Amino acid sequence: LKTYRLGSGSGTQPIRLENLEAFCIRAMRCAGMDEQDAQTTARVLVTTDSWGTFTHGTKQLRGLLKNFRDSRMHVDAHAELISEGPGWVAYDGRHSMPQVSSVQAVSAIISKAAVVGIAVATIRNSGHYGAAGYYANLAAEQGMIGLSMTNVDPGVAAPGSRGPVLGTNPIAYAVPASCEHPLLFDIATSVVAASKVYALKDEGKSIPEGWLIDKNGMPTTDPTRYPLEGALLPMAAHKGYGIAVMVEVLTGLLAGGAIGSQVVSWVLSSPQAVNQSHSFIVINPDVFMPRSTFVARVDEFVRQIKNAPKALGTERIFLPGEMEWEHRERVLQDGLVLPDHVMASLRGLAQDYGMDIGELSHDCMGQGGKV
Repeated sequence: LKTYRLGSGSGTQPIRLENLEAFCIRAMRCAGMDEQDAQTTARVLVTTDSWGTFTHGTKQLRGLLKNFRDSRMHVDAHAELISEGPGWVAYDGRHSMPQVSSVQAVSAIISKAAVVGIAVATIRNSGHYGAAGYYANLAAEQGMIGLSMTNVDPGVAAPGSRGPVLGTNPIAYAVPASCEHPLLFDIATSVVAASKVYALKDEGKSIPEGWLIDKNGMPTTDPTRYPLEGALLPMAAHKGYGIAVMVEVLTGLLAGGAIGSQVVSWVLSSPQAVNQSHSFIVINPDVFMPRSTFVARVDEFVRQIKNAPKALGTERIFLPGEMEWEHRERVLQDGLVLPDHVMASLRGLAQDYGMDIGELSHDCMGQGGKV
């Protein structure tokens, strides 16, 4: 990766996380969002970038705000509570900013799981919430196990189909540890996230073999017609397909939201409101054993894996999320280096709202808090 010249005479340097967060907050404030919701959304997106998951971080803010301008989401809306009980909560997102309603839902079930041991949240009529792992990790930060998942508009073939049947339907988990980093796993149930195809498409590059089929169901390395034509393939063939179906059951079906072909793309131009559904599960290990015992066992498990005999030429075995945590540690110390496709999106965001992209290099900007 390379660094970027952010403004005339600004020099070339990495970006501080607090500057990137403040830049995003200012864009959302210009779009009409209130300060607290803007701060929550910026924290989700910037944290995602700090993990190196650039396809799901601040790059997505421009598209989300375009949904507001196109009246596909509503800038002043907030999630509406539909029902709740000792171990569950259900929301209608009312086409509000999905990062905000998702954080709200997970916070609610963390409190419930602290009492009853396990709790589930659903949200319908929402939008693209970004990295599933962020919300799972909110539970891990509180010493609990978190799961997060969402359905997505169809872009993935079923084994044997010629076109898309299901969305990429990502799922994530996070597990707290004591001395080790939390385990953090976040995947699309397709062979690759659609955002990675879009990123290579934006850069005018081909995609690897095995990612995509064309309109006739034949393998292709050309992303230019996707998603209007063709489809992604499920990961691990029927295995990924089966997990994607489970995600659809636990999100759209369980939440009473749109399912399958009813789910509308948040990326493509459309007059229809975005309507994804999300589900979250939080498990409190305290109901099974003292939390100190549980996190110590996680540490022991991590060390077992890391110390396993290594294959010839392998220096290190990584745990799920370990690369992301180490990337974040480097970023907190040295600043963030963003890839071209992210910088292009941020420049477009700055143009949309009359902002100066060079402000990202300032020592101090706005009211963004530390991420």
